[in-house]
Amino acid sequence: MSPPDSSSGVPTVDHAALRRVRLLVVGDVMLDRYWFGDVERISPEAPVPVVRISAAEERLGGAANVARNVTALGARAGVLSVVGNDEAGRAVAALLGKSGVADHLHVDGSLPTTVKLRVIGRRQQIARIDFESAPEAEVLAAHFEQYQMLLDAHDLVVLSDYGKGGLTHIARMIEAATGAGRRVIVDPKGDDFSRYAGATVITPNRAELREVVGRWRDESDLARRAQKLRAELALQALLLTRSEEGMTLFTDEGAWSVPAQAREVFDVSGAGDTVIAVLGTMLAAGLPLPEAVSLANRAGGIVVGKLGTATVSYEELFGRGS
Repeated sequence: MSPPDSSSGVPTVDHAALRRVRLLVVGDVMLDRYWFGDVERISPEAPVPVVRISAAEERLGGAANVARNVTALGARAGVLSVVGNDEAGRAVAALLGKSGVADHLHVDGSLPTTVKLRVIGRRQQIARIDFESAPEAEVLAAHFEQYQMLLDAHDLVVLSDYGKGGLTHIARMIEAATGAGRRVIVDPKGDDFSRYAGATVITPNRAELREVVGRWRDESDLARRAQKLRAELALQALLLTRSEEGMTLFTDEGAWSVPAQAREVFDVSGAGDTVIAVLGTMLAAGLPLPEAVSLANRAGGIVVGKLGTATVSYEELFGRGS
């Protein structure tokens, strides 16, 4: 497979073309909370630092962060998910509105919205506390019905699976989307990838792929295992994200690797969300898969240099104004 052809080394997309792109993001949304403070002593009760909180911040997480990354590039996104009838769920809805994301949220009164609370002291994460539970089956059924109605209004579907229960019907979702002529990109989770069969692209990281295909001895063994899985699942492509080793794209044409571009890794939180958002946006804008992967890799390198779940702007990605 040949690398993208671009005189500047960066594939280009006109900003106006991105404004016409419409992505539907479906999956597990969450609220990312950050408590910032100073660490000046160790607790006398246990060998842990005492953090004096001085500031707090809320950001979109999970599928909501994927959608936020899409709109940060200038494209349009809608997010379909389930939240609780609680303060955190209302915060998610408010943040989606501020990010320009169309809100297709279902509310489950018995479900607490998933919250990830990170305590940061001296710009280092000291602790993460998760609050979560699975949504009710009735809410998920309604979720699928609305999904079918939304397909015609969007160019491409991103399924962001965080294993929280929001994608119980994912096999049916993939079938419905491909039946409607929509490409589907999946950020997978767990040790059973069979439910992602028929998707256009899946984007596992090294740990996720290893859990499914086992440990590989070398690059040749990796390619054999990845291509076997891709064929079994009838995928157009499998994009392996490899952290400091960059990414490797597996297709019918073979394997193509792109090196990591991060100058300094500060925080990997949400980097996978950025990668899949940029990949889907660029494919929907008409770029060939290798060029879309190149830009997704570039975006991942930018976002890991930021604190917490973050986005990459059009100007950052392409290195110029609009």
